[in-house]
Formats: sequence, structure tokens, C-alpha cells
Amino acid sequence: MVQANIVLLPGDGIGPEVMDVTVDVLNALGTKFGHTFNFEEALIGGIAIDKTGNPLPDETIRVCEGADAVLLAAVGGPQWSDPTSKVRPEQGLLKIRGHFGLFANLRPVRTYPALAQHVPLRPELLEGVDMLIVRELTGGLYFGSRQEQESGEDAFDTMYYSVPEVERVAHVAFRAAQGRRKKLTSVDKANVLASMRLWRRTVIRVQEDYPDVQLDHVLVDACAMYLLMRPASFDVLVAENMFGDILSDEASVLAGSLGMLPSASLGSSTFGLYEPVHGSAPDIAGQGKANPTGMLLSTAMMLRYSLGLEAEAAALEKAVESVLESGARTADIAAKGESYISTKEFAQAVKAAL
Repeated sequence: MVQANIVLLPGDGIGPEVMDVTVDVLNALGTKFGHTFNFEEALIGGIAIDKTGNPLPDETIRVCEGADAVLLAAVGGPQWSDPTSKVRPEQGLLKIRGHFGLFANLRPVRTYPALAQHVPLRPELLEGVDMLIVRELTGGLYFGSRQEQESGEDAFDTMYYSVPEVERVAHVAFRAAQGRRKKLTSVDKANVLASMRLWRRTVIRVQEDYPDVQLDHVLVDACAMYLLMRPASFDVLVAENMFGDILSDEASVLAGSLGMLPSASLGSSTFGLYEPVHGSAPDIAGQGKANPTGMLLSTAMMLRYSLGLEAEAAALEKAVESVLESGARTADIAAKGESYISTKEFAQAVKAAL
């Protein structure tokens, strides 16, 4: 029996909706397998700005420091969308990743035959698509050397990487590839950027520790094209922060909806931050239309990586897949004119499948 302390960060928009049903499913899973999950809720994002003036209050950090893992739903919304504002919801995401040293973001992408009609690619291109995108999370253009400048006439950001930063995420990617099909694609822009030439040199050197893994290099613009031309050719991809962000969102179309994809943000310990790839979707908030799949599969990743509960993680993933195969659809994955079920009803179906 496992007893785990889990912090919930529902955030904004559809965040509270997908979080509520996920906790319900997680409690059912705990009952089935004999585990106890203790939950504590805290603020992040726009709601934290409204209540405290800070997108990541000190109290939230304190609560998370005492947890085994953190589940985060979504942040942001139109009322906080001014990019010139000094305080923005996404600052909370960057701060929590940096504070806990969560340098590797794992984003699995796979296709579901039952949802093939929702993917704007020929069906034969989707056969065998099962990839893992490893995104470096605390360096690169989003963090740089903590230098940024903006005035009325010009602005700049810095893409900065050190060898240790690249080494640690490369090791994560190589180890992941060893447990899969032993193919790693390193994404860079080494033909233009000095930081990416350092990236490539370092990844090549790290490969010496993993002679059983095939290493390929691809420029980020070519990778964006190949994801749509031959997506099944990829196994594990490792990429700089912004490149990984963009490519994983592009790859979400292969699964049928952005609402389908989970992610795990990990550091050097078992502690992790788990969140769906989708945003806060304020246009459908409070309507019961949100797809909880990404949140549920993120929870499965938490069970696997932070709590060491592989059988439980697999059971949850299988339950979600069986519900999709049964024809259950939320609004985002329903064909035109096809009926769909609510966020809560989808989660209830997953509980029944468990």
C-alpha cells in the first residue's frame, strides 16, 4: 500500500473541471489497488494573480515542497492576456519549473485508431505513431541567461545553454530510448545558432554512454515537416525548450486533439509536476465540454514516475483507451453532428472501465 501527498493546482479556465473529475478517478483507483492519496489544493496562474497579485504565491511553493507530486491543470485566460503586463499567469509555470529544477518535460504522443477521422492526415501515415518528445524545460530561449531587454524601439532574448544543462536532458532522452525502440532524434538549429552547435556536440558526446541507441540529428524546421510527412519514423525526440514546446503542440494533431496529450516535468528526484498539454480553453470553461483525457493520462504518468506504481498507471491508461474505443466522445473529438458526453460523464466511464 502506498500513501502519497499530492498537491492540486487547478488554475484557470477548464482547469478546475478536469482536475475535479481526475481526483474522483484517482480516488477510485486508490480504492481498487489499496492506496491512499492525500490532496492539498493551492493557487497558480490567473486566479493566483487575482487573489494574491502573484502567479505563484510563496504559500503554493511551500505546499508543493512537502508533496510527493504535483498535478497542474491549466493557467491563463483573456483577462490576463496582455503580453505587456508585468505579471502574467505563465510566469507561474516558469517559476515553479525553475524552483524545483524540473529540467526535463516528457510528452508522449500516440495515435488512437478510434480517433483517426479527427486527424487531418492520410490514415496510412498514422499507423505505428508512438513517440516521446523530451523537451528541455529550464534553459534555452525561454530562460536564457536570465537576460531580456525591451524598450520602445528594440528588444532581445538570449538562447543560452551550458554543457551540463544539455547533458542532463540528453541522459534522460537516451535512457527513455533504451526502454523503447532505441532510436533518438536530437532536434537543433546547429546551422545557425552557436547554442545549438554546443547542443549537438554535447549530445554526440553523451551517446558514448549509450552505444545501443541510434542517434540522428535533424534541424527544427525539417523536424516540423517530418512530423507531418513521416511521424511513425520517430521514437524519442529531444529538443531545446521553445523548439520542444512548438513541436509537441504540432504533434498533438496526430492524436486527434490537444486535449488528448499528457506531460510530466521531472528533475533529478522522483518529485514531478504533471499537466495536460492543453491550455485553459476559457471559451468552453464551465460548460462541461472539456476533454479530461490529457489530465487523466498525466495522472498515469505521475503514478509511474513519481510513485513507482506501474501496474496502476497501465490500468488507468488502458481504461482511458477502452473508453475511447467504446465510442465515448467529448466535444473536441466528436465528429460533426455526432453526440458527445460531458467531462464528468467521460470520467465516470473511465472509473467504470477501471
